[in-house]
Amino acid sequence: MTEYNMYEAKTNLSKICRLLEEKKEDAVIISRNGKPVLKVTLFDSSPRQKLFGAGKGLFTVPENFDDIDISSDFDEEIFPG
Repeated sequence: MTEYNMYEAKTNLSKICRLLEEKKEDAVIISRNGKPVLKVTLFDSSPRQKLFGAGKGLFTVPENFDDIDISSDFDEEIFPG
């Protein structure tokens, strides 16, 4: 992992981008006054899996789902009053 100070990073931004794009570096650290401030990585543009519907086909809901009485599974009333 290569480290640059702020001035070097500003001067070499194109070089830093090229290092990441060509996979010569996984990340580049940019420091201010000798202390790491930023970790620059390549943007991940791969498509993400949708969360809604991610479980489709993994289970089935029984036909009588709405008729099932679970109140006996609890010690107290679910909706008192």
